[in-house]
Amino acid sequence: MKNTVVTFKEAKKKGEKLSMLTCYDYSTAKLVDEAGINSILVGDSLGNVMLGYENTLYVTMEDMIHHSAAVARGAKNALIVTDMPFMSYQTSVYDAVVNAGRLVKEGHAEAVKLEGGLEVCDKIKAIVQASIPVCAHIGLTPQSINAFGGFKVQGKGEAAAQKLLDEARAVEEAGAFAVVMECVPAALAKKITQTLSIPTIGIGAGKYCDGQVLVNQDMLAMFTDFKPKFVKHYANIGEIMKEAYRNYHKEINEGVFPAEEHTYKIDESIIEKLY
Repeated sequence: MKNTVVTFKEAKKKGEKLSMLTCYDYSTAKLVDEAGINSILVGDSLGNVMLGYENTLYVTMEDMIHHSAAVARGAKNALIVTDMPFMSYQTSVYDAVVNAGRLVKEGHAEAVKLEGGLEVCDKIKAIVQASIPVCAHIGLTPQSINAFGGFKVQGKGEAAAQKLLDEARAVEEAGAFAVVMECVPAALAKKITQTLSIPTIGIGAGKYCDGQVLVNQDMLAMFTDFKPKFVKHYANIGEIMKEAYRNYHKEINEGVFPAEEHTYKIDESIIEKLY
């Protein structure tokens, strides 16, 4: 069944958990979709895992559109949510709506995600009024890494926890259909989840969220530059890939590949006539 913002809302009402996974290309999107994942996030984390940047700040609208369109061609049932990259919405409400529209028209996104709380509510409201669903993102917001001074858990003190709860209420009021919470203490995430009528999607926010999201390359142990505490390796695909590459290299050098079954034939009499 096709996942939509309506099915997300219904899942929250029924107490059904939601799965979200990042993806950035057609082939992987097909596999993720066939596995029954509810939503694919075309995350600006592609800056780290696909483009080799040290953070997400260098990702452009063109990057997001390119990868989002590829994912959309591969996924038929998952809800496709595409990140709005750094400075594509912070500058003005007008820019936010125009760029969200580009992600839908050119990137074939079905919803967009933007980071921030109270300071982006006017953008969320305007994008939603333009008939584009918005997923909010609070807690640790990677585009604000320089302001935060690094990747740190958010909402640990009383004032900080109240601020996150207030921001969660605000993004819901602004019209977000869901909210991602990143690096938030589990008990606080539980309180926020119980408070909101929209689904919460956790990443490092504990098991009480309405759903969970992980970076595809993280959960498959393909990205090894760093491993956040909240990541679980569901398969060591990175090692499997390296072993396959080593065997390929070895068989080429030994003359084992390509074998007879991998080659095409021609009548030898034709070869004999060549000069």
